[in-house]
Amino acid sequence: MPNRLARETSPYLLQHRENPVDWYPWGEEALSRARSEDRPILLSIGYAACHWCHVMAHESFEDEQTARLMNDLFVNIKVDREERPDLDSIYMQAIQALTGQGGWPMTVFLTPEGVPFFGGTYYPPADRQGMPSFSRVLRSVADAYANRREAIASTSAQLLQIYDSAKGHARHEGPLTPHELDLAYRGLAQRYDIRNGGFEGAPKFPPTMALDFLLRYSKRTGTAYALEMVTQSFQKMSRGGLYDQIGGGFHRYTVDAIWLVPHFEKMLCDNALLVRLGAHLWQATGDSEMRRVTCETITWLEREMTSPEGGFYSSLDADSEGHEGKFYVWSTEELDSLLGAEAPLVKSYYSVTPRGNFEGRNILNVATDPAVTASRSGLSKEDLEARINVANETLYSERAKRVWPGRDEKILAGWNGLMLCGIATAARVFGEPDHARLALANGEFLFRELVRDGRVMRSHTGGETRIPGFLEDHASIALGFIALYELTFNVVWIDRAVVIAEAMIQWFWDDAIGAFFDTASDAEQLITRPRDITDNAMPSGNSLAVELLLHVAELSDDTEMRRRAIFVLEATAAALTKYPTGFGHMLGVADMAVNGAVEVAIAGNPADTRFKLLEREVAAHYVPSLVLAGGDAESRGRIALLANRVTRDGSPTAYVCRSYACDEPATDTAELGRQLESAPRIVTGNGG
Repeated sequence: MPNRLARETSPYLLQHRENPVDWYPWGEEALSRARSEDRPILLSIGYAACHWCHVMAHESFEDEQTARLMNDLFVNIKVDREERPDLDSIYMQAIQALTGQGGWPMTVFLTPEGVPFFGGTYYPPADRQGMPSFSRVLRSVADAYANRREAIASTSAQLLQIYDSAKGHARHEGPLTPHELDLAYRGLAQRYDIRNGGFEGAPKFPPTMALDFLLRYSKRTGTAYALEMVTQSFQKMSRGGLYDQIGGGFHRYTVDAIWLVPHFEKMLCDNALLVRLGAHLWQATGDSEMRRVTCETITWLEREMTSPEGGFYSSLDADSEGHEGKFYVWSTEELDSLLGAEAPLVKSYYSVTPRGNFEGRNILNVATDPAVTASRSGLSKEDLEARINVANETLYSERAKRVWPGRDEKILAGWNGLMLCGIATAARVFGEPDHARLALANGEFLFRELVRDGRVMRSHTGGETRIPGFLEDHASIALGFIALYELTFNVVWIDRAVVIAEAMIQWFWDDAIGAFFDTASDAEQLITRPRDITDNAMPSGNSLAVELLLHVAELSDDTEMRRRAIFVLEATAAALTKYPTGFGHMLGVADMAVNGAVEVAIAGNPADTRFKLLEREVAAHYVPSLVLAGGDAESRGRIALLANRVTRDGSPTAYVCRSYACDEPATDTAELGRQLESAPRIVTGNGG
């Protein structure tokens, strides 16, 4: 008989609707029962694509005896961390304080008031390698709650103290200068894995935000090694097993240091950041491989992760048919049978061996430089690429006949906003109409389904929009709308972004402490109001909010938005230099604040062919912290950056400016290109 989760829309919660566990979703019904019966709460947090969440569900939550124990001793609550990042953040802090590490599934034991007092992550069904069985943990925790209440109260009181920092006034660390950015660069360079790309050892997650900062730094200062770190890392990731060589898109992370064996789940948020980085990296290098991988990732998104209405789904599972990675790996026999005479070339290209590199089968990866493989095969690089493309189409068609991994069809505002930024940027940079259509369809969907009276909702699933949005949702959606404006020069997208930015300040900014909170002031009252400033798997709500405020301030000359943004940045100045890998996105935003945006305003009719030539010239250059505006007289009256920007001799005219001080207006692409190349450079950075 289905439990209460059958009424939910989250695919992760629905995975547990047939469990014999008497699950509750998070809410007053469960909390009231815990209080009225004086029962401890067992809170289990995970997500649909989580491999070990599936393992624990199969071993424990589907087991009648274990479920009976849970039902007898606890009020059991199941939470999808992607729907409720606030709960995930609050209780992950507790688990990290208790155990020194975190992860999912997260298993937290709470008092009826929601205060944590014990917990961990995955627990096995039987004692194993020093880990107690889940049943033993259940009995021990229940006994402690019944018979050692003073100890529980003491632990709870201590854990509550870890949240005190979020309540304190943001401290001004002094002005942020190029020196802090230099220190952050040096810190990243010291941690860089010279052999494999990325930072330090295993497991390895794509350090996309830190790479984005390094790309900005390389352009600002001319530091060749910064660009080398970005290029090598992107190439190593996209040639390794982290990247799906057949279907496109990046997996979550690799368990090793060489980007070979991934944890096979694919997440929208990871790919969103990589698409944007890939587009910028192609601008900076002109490397066709960077463009190919980025476009293939967008193709994967459109083909496998886009709803009929235009929203982007959240993730693909790591498992299929109960085995991690089964969908993605190949044997030599399969390749020989499918590819015939082409098999030797393809196996050489993808480093395929009879022994395999993953449980007797092969994760396809490009271990040898394609130019070397082409030379050894007596082929040009172009001929090799063409033959591999044909083989990939054959393999994709065959793979599509396999049992597919599960797909989490939640459409999350924050993740969609990030991907919208990435696709709109790629569409503008590559001039790809299909990318532009995909971006516009997504933007219209998000505005129609997830924006309510200027505020953003968190999740849309199965036609139902639910859960008030968090700081990251508001900032990401608005940034996505700005990216759509830069793609289309349709001022309606700026209007929509500004409304959301103003709502974000109204509901998430706290004047008393001078900071943004992750939850709105009218949100559900939890044991603390979370405020996380670190960039983890995705940018923090704070770093996204600061980016949005700076961008809107440049477009509208809004000094109040700029003031708030600078205050948040300067309150994190010390942390940026000390922990640069944990503040990758904030460092990129700091570049805009410290070195200034590069403002490009194109006056004229966007439909004019000469306007489009100027627009394409802008798209051909990597310009960090670019703020782009364009349009005719109507737009000039609505966007401050376009004010007083007029055409010269009746021809569309581009103005390249910094702090509203502009170079000579340019009507030809050669002059515009020269200005775009010189505009980002600074003379203070000397990271070497």
